[in-house]
Amino acid sequence: MTERLYYSSPRTFKWETEITSSFLKENGGWAITLKATAFYPEGGGQPCDTGTIDGITVLDVYEENDEVYHVVAKRPEKSYVVCEVDQERRLDHTQHHSAQHLLSAVCIELFEAVTESFHLGRDAVSIDLSISSLSDQQMKEIEKKANQYIQENHEIKTYIVTEKQFRQLPLRKRPEITGDIRIVEIAGIDVSACCGTHVQLTGEIGLLKCLKTEKHRGKTRLYFICGMRALTDYQQQHHILNTVANHFSTSKEDLPNRIIKLVEDTKALQRDLENVTGELAKLQAAQIIQQQTGLTIAKTFIDKPIKTCEIIAKEILKEHHQLIVFSSLKDKKILLMHNGKLEVHCGNVIKEYARKWNGKGGGNQQKAQAIFQHEADLQEMFQFLSKHLV
Repeated sequence: MTERLYYSSPRTFKWETEITSSFLKENGGWAITLKATAFYPEGGGQPCDTGTIDGITVLDVYEENDEVYHVVAKRPEKSYVVCEVDQERRLDHTQHHSAQHLLSAVCIELFEAVTESFHLGRDAVSIDLSISSLSDQQMKEIEKKANQYIQENHEIKTYIVTEKQFRQLPLRKRPEITGDIRIVEIAGIDVSACCGTHVQLTGEIGLLKCLKTEKHRGKTRLYFICGMRALTDYQQQHHILNTVANHFSTSKEDLPNRIIKLVEDTKALQRDLENVTGELAKLQAAQIIQQQTGLTIAKTFIDKPIKTCEIIAKEILKEHHQLIVFSSLKDKKILLMHNGKLEVHCGNVIKEYARKWNGKGGGNQQKAQAIFQHEADLQEMFQFLSKHLV
């Protein structure tokens, strides 16, 4: 059986050992067993380690029937090999796994919120809590307490107990396990059964930051980061704040007020713009009505967006019952519209003919739009609609 260095010597990241067996997997690659391994196999919510065996990349590590298998693209030529674990990845997983134990213990201590599952991914780390909600204030209290325990630098120890001893331990969560069991204990804070890798002192977790919560199947999912991820996140946030603050020529502390004022000013300008656009639309609608006769009013707008074209169309249709065919070269779109007094189904027309001219679109009976990649296709469909619908 393989000696598991990730338990017996957790700070071993490079070692020499012997290949004890290998076989070609059905889906490709080789599965290798080693006399001794520091590669942690996926388990307990913790992803597997990666690294190299004699320079060959380790793609996966898994456990089956009490044996650890290492998946590589090709079998090493030699039986005696040099192995190396990706130390940065292992440290990240180890810090976050220990942080999860600490965070779960704090959630129970403060709010009787039991951790039901744990997810440790490359982009997100989270625990699912048994409670239906967690307020921002509660999240801050959890974060503060967890970081207090980190600063106090509690010892984290791992040990094996028998099934009888296991029943006597004050476990945070009691899983259904038989035989000898591995225990992870944060001194004075938490006792849990766990097969993962852990730091030796809570101080090694580094800063722990609770990021956000979200609803998940009636419960609460709490996202967090710690260690080097937390440092990287802080550096990014600091850079963003400084960049925006410098742009506004203000301090980071005053930035929220400046942004709120900017949003309010922008909304006021938008209202003014809409009012002006509405007045101009009335004037243009009157001009278009004077220039065109018949049941179809067709016009191409070179520099107006389709939204403005629609405003003009609405002004026309307040008092007139024609079919509007407008095109916007700016947006490469066609608008087909009437006020309900005609039998033309705009949505059906657009769907039927847009495909013919390499466009796509749709709508309802009174209004529909089509969009095109090429102006030539738009122009051809516009000419057709202008002459052949009513």
